[in-house]
Parts: sequence; structure tokens; C-alpha cells
Amino acid sequence: MKELMDRFKKAMSEMSAKKPEEMKKFGEFVSTVLKDGKLDLKTKELICVGIAVAVRCSYCIGIHVDKAFKAGATEDEIMEAGIVAVLMGGGPAYTYLTDLVEAIKMVKEKT
Repeated sequence: MKELMDRFKKAMSEMSAKKPEEMKKFGEFVSTVLKDGKLDLKTKELICVGIAVAVRCSYCIGIHVDKAFKAGATEDEIMEAGIVAVLMGGGPAYTYLTDLVEAIKMVKEKT
């Protein structure tokens, strides 16, 4: 998982150098959406974790598990978001619980 996240960061850096306006606008959109509103940030990050599992995006799982922890989510809440995602995403989403567990381990090792 750490190698995957390192690859992601490197690629996004390269994209930012080549397409700065587009990457800046996307970052602004992310920042606008992922702040406290009617839903708090922790809830939004748990939704992101669930969607990441349901759509089977390893990069998104790694990013949003880290952000969910930083927003105050517990390991149990993150795991539960993953299980709810399997309800909606079925068997293919189930296999991405592997990435969810690895992302949780990665974040916990950093702290």
C-alpha cells in the first residue's frame, strides 16, 4: 500500500507540473466538498472510504483511510464503512477490503 501511495503522489506531482490549472481547480473542488457542512468532515471521509471500496479504487482507499483517521474516525468506524460498501458493491468490492486493511495498517504505523 505504501508503494501505491508513493506512486500516486509522484504521478500527481507530475500532473500538477504539466496541467497546473486543472489540478488546482480539482484541488479547490476537493477542499470545498471535504470540509464541515451539514455533514462533518469525519462523516464525509467515512463516505469516501465506503465509496472507494465500492468502486474498487486502491488509491482512493489509501488516501481516504488516512484522511478519515485524521478527521477523528476510529479503525472500527472505517472497517464498518468498508463493510457497508460491500453491501452496495458486492463481491468485487469485498476483495478490496484487503486494501482497506492494508491502508489502516499503513496509517497506524505512521502514528
